[in-house]
Amino acid sequence: MIPQPSWITVLIALPTLVPLLGAALTLLRGRSPTFQRAVSVGAIGVALIASSMMLYLTSVHGPFAVHVGGWGDRDGGGSPLGITLVVDPLAALMLVVSTTVLLCVVVYAIGQGIRDGTTEQPVSIFLPTYLILTAGVCNAFLAGDLFNLYVSFEVLLAASFVLLTLGASAERVRAGASYVMVSMVSSLIFLAGIAFAYATTGTLNLAEMAVRLDAVPDGTRNALYAVLLVAFGIKAAVFPLSTWLPDSYPTAPAPVTAVFAGLLTKVGVYAIIRAHSLLFPGGAMDTVLMVAGLLTMFVGIFGAIAQSDVKRLLSFTLVSHIGYMIFGIAVGSLESTSAAIYYVAHHILVQTTLFLVVGLIERQAGSSSLRRLGGLIASPLLAVLFLIPALNLGGIPPFSGFIGKVALLQAGTADGSVLSWILVGGGVVTSLLTLYVMARIWTKGFWRPRADAPEGDMAASTPSALVEEGTDVLLDDREDVGRMPVTMVLPTAAMVAVGLALTVWAGPIFEFTDSGAHGVLDRAVYISTVLGPGGGR
Repeated sequence: MIPQPSWITVLIALPTLVPLLGAALTLLRGRSPTFQRAVSVGAIGVALIASSMMLYLTSVHGPFAVHVGGWGDRDGGGSPLGITLVVDPLAALMLVVSTTVLLCVVVYAIGQGIRDGTTEQPVSIFLPTYLILTAGVCNAFLAGDLFNLYVSFEVLLAASFVLLTLGASAERVRAGASYVMVSMVSSLIFLAGIAFAYATTGTLNLAEMAVRLDAVPDGTRNALYAVLLVAFGIKAAVFPLSTWLPDSYPTAPAPVTAVFAGLLTKVGVYAIIRAHSLLFPGGAMDTVLMVAGLLTMFVGIFGAIAQSDVKRLLSFTLVSHIGYMIFGIAVGSLESTSAAIYYVAHHILVQTTLFLVVGLIERQAGSSSLRRLGGLIASPLLAVLFLIPALNLGGIPPFSGFIGKVALLQAGTADGSVLSWILVGGGVVTSLLTLYVMARIWTKGFWRPRADAPEGDMAASTPSALVEEGTDVLLDDREDVGRMPVTMVLPTAAMVAVGLALTVWAGPIFEFTDSGAHGVLDRAVYISTVLGPGGGR
């Protein structure tokens, strides 16, 4: 590890501070949409550049840590106090993927105009809230202590509620209230876990907790681990803690649903990776995680099969594919952890892209219900934008979904346990069923004539019909139906291209995820980065 220059401190803080500053500026200039848009795109662009620089630096020089406030007697072996930010290959990769998604989605949202509701929607509040969400996501990946991670989750919760209820329709308020209640329960459990952790170890710094937990009795450690797993499992939508998600996400505007589906659950998965490898190594809960991963796969994909609305269908597939990530984490080998990291990156990109495409389908056809869709093949561009990520999610070779799943299945077979083999079989079945539900959307929404759809005439009828059904998009005027603004199409195409890049450069990316997995599993690297040489003794 090279000596850390002062500018590294600024670089690590940029992905959090710049969006927060941008949120303040856009809130103050709410009457100037052009200014809001420029600042929002610029702030997230700066966060992406800073994240990319950190990705390069960590790949070459290893992890870096910043202790904000400068408290603590580190030379004398004292506990580091204040806020600790840590960036290693895993955190840097998550930052780059997340800021890429956030940038594309904000451009898409600007192109859409957040106009899938009435003209009375408070559009001026969208961009400031979105920037606060961006800061929360970035800070969660950088957090080096439990309380800072908790604060990041709370920032996400506050911003998420505003974005979910944008427009204040009855359906969105109900979904937002449900989401907030579940999130508050998760936060209370997490807060109890923080209190438990501090009472047990006397610190909330992750590196120092990792050292001190080694001396804690196994029963106490496992109890603390279980509390944190429940809190993170709700955030990640791991079964049986996932029932809230399909009812909450589909009601929001397309850009909001896209960024929620792509990113927010992965923050929970990231927290599980850190807890599993850094704080509680040894596999005490691996059997529980494997069973949860298998049930998450099956419950999610069977739920998707039963859906007729594309947004709800994709929400259930989102749940099912969380199971693959939990599978990789639970196996706990270098290969499985690397595959899980790769799959997280893949799923963020592909799931976000599919929800953006659904927004285009709503704009093109006025509905997201398979009972009303048909004939979308008349728009070849829309067909291509859907088909590529759909095949990718289904695991068709040579796409990144296939590569990630094969890597996970190989790691499972290498583990050799009975439960691992069951999960391998479950992963194959889930992949085939995912391909089936994607084929349903393709055949019914694109190839079937719209006149043959059971309710094919309703989405093109009066706006009141769209409101009554609740599954269709109500546009400001009927002329918007059938139009796909270029500022919505280009970000979606860019997301498709980034997903394809994950396939084309799978080899180098897997080399990086191998490095990230090694850094995750070798606790000494993380601990010495935060506490200094000898800090793990």
